[in-house]
Amino acid sequence: MRLIGLATTAVLLAGTAGCATLGEAPCAAGFDRSTTIELLFGRNIGSQLGVSEADWRRFVAEEIAPRFPAGFTVLDGAGQWRGDDGTIVSEPSKLVVIVAVAPEARPQVEAVRAAYKERFKQEAVLAIAREECVGF
Repeated sequence: MRLIGLATTAVLLAGTAGCATLGEAPCAAGFDRSTTIELLFGRNIGSQLGVSEADWRRFVAEEIAPRFPAGFTVLDGAGQWRGDDGTIVSEPSKLVVIVAVAPEARPQVEAVRAAYKERFKQEAVLAIAREECVGF
């Protein structure tokens, strides 16, 4: 999905490292501070659907599940973005939500993004990271 440049994503991911120290209220009893990461994957290659459900399941099994064995959630979506040439493109997408307590998750996120871009010839995979209180 061509939604955000690598530099902006790096700022998003790096910027969350200090969020908990900016005077945020402590988490309620039974909750811990964690990083929630959302990854948005476009499924078109060019103007055609290029990532089938079977392709997606294989990618999840080979790239996402081994890196995040504690779990994640996958949702279907309908994305829209503006290409470099100004054309508005709509495409089916997948949203992966990962709650990652360990700071080591960031390199794993980048590895997943890189694998998807390479395998499916994508310009980018949108990544959003935020600090939150999470309870299981």
